[in-house]
Amino acid sequence: MASIIPFVCRNWALAYPEKPAKSQDALRIGLLGASTIAPLAVIGPAKSHPDVIIAAVAARDEKRAATYAKQHGIPIVHVSYQELIDDPSIDAVYIPLPNGLHYEWALKALKARKHVLLEKPSTNNASEASSLFRSPLLSQPNAPILLEAFHARFHPACSAFLSHIDHQNVVSAHATLTCPRYVFPETDIRFDYDIGGGVTMDMGAYTTLFLRLIFGTEPDECLEAVPRLVPKGFDQRCDQAMTAKWQFPNGGIGTMYIDLSLHGLGPIPGFRWPRCEVEHRETVVQDESLGEGGKEHVMVKRVVIWNMVMPVVWHRIDIIEHHIIRSSSDKKPLKTWSTTEYQKAYTWQDEARTGQGRESWSTYRHQLEQFVHRIKGRGSSSGIWMDGEDSVKQMEMIDSAYKKAGLPLRPTSSYQETV
Repeated sequence: MASIIPFVCRNWALAYPEKPAKSQDALRIGLLGASTIAPLAVIGPAKSHPDVIIAAVAARDEKRAATYAKQHGIPIVHVSYQELIDDPSIDAVYIPLPNGLHYEWALKALKARKHVLLEKPSTNNASEASSLFRSPLLSQPNAPILLEAFHARFHPACSAFLSHIDHQNVVSAHATLTCPRYVFPETDIRFDYDIGGGVTMDMGAYTTLFLRLIFGTEPDECLEAVPRLVPKGFDQRCDQAMTAKWQFPNGGIGTMYIDLSLHGLGPIPGFRWPRCEVEHRETVVQDESLGEGGKEHVMVKRVVIWNMVMPVVWHRIDIIEHHIIRSSSDKKPLKTWSTTEYQKAYTWQDEARTGQGRESWSTYRHQLEQFVHRIKGRGSSSGIWMDGEDSVKQMEMIDSAYKKAGLPLRPTSSYQETV
């Protein structure tokens, strides 16, 4: 019962956040598209942020944009994306458009000197990512801020999980993320190749990011990638599920299993908890109690995070240590035991951010906090920020899976940047 009360209180506060008065210099954000993700990603989090106002929205259908604005209390409706970007009262834009439109509209927004919060994956492929994040627009004096919105990286749970990882000693890591079938039909835009569809461009963005964070570096190569394509009759250039394996510089192996249509038992949809599992190499433990008796104490550590994508709802970090006392000469085990510690991290514990945020803050609310901090030049986002080179490497890893799977890379935009 004791654990239920915090769960209920935290999720109640998540659903019904505080609504402080807005500051005079609040950041005015415009939304490109009347998307289903924006209420979770920025509209809701902005309600509890005194320095953020969701000021405008634009959509391809003006009537839809007007309905959306009325539903979410957005004061300004623009008739086009460009009109919103050209609005001098808008400081920043949030871009949750289909993946294939990210490159073009991010560049147009940057050219208009707007800060950009760009949904993941940032672009359709690594070539676009390189062009976008290395654009001269970002190296000019007082350049706007561009952030790829990997919200899960900004929550304290992610940092707490990574604090238990010894990058160089990771032997294997596995990331799993699935969605029950029937949630997204084969006609969903997630399965439209021309606008950047495919599960590796969706769930794979999370799993590849976590593998990169676990190893603390980039993979040497993709060893294996086996897709399950969408059914015949639909766009079979798109993957509905993907299993992939990478080798990292320390010799460790990172694998992922992602599925946007997980089959269950008969008509019952399948379900697997989102998780990352990490196993370390055997390490020697300094144990003075062994004396000079020809014995050694070794330990293998395993770390698991459950629900790394939406940890505010619930998550858990398992730290499992398997200990062995054995003979130094023939390595024969003399004694074995295991310990397991469970941790949760709903608030920051590190010195730089202690006291920031609340237990009820979602990954998106933490992300918005850091986005505003970076724009206003305050606070510290050290260790959790997603910089431009990080985003380029991210797309390179996704591309490597498609290449290994024998699938075409998502198409490059025809839009040409002019600075």
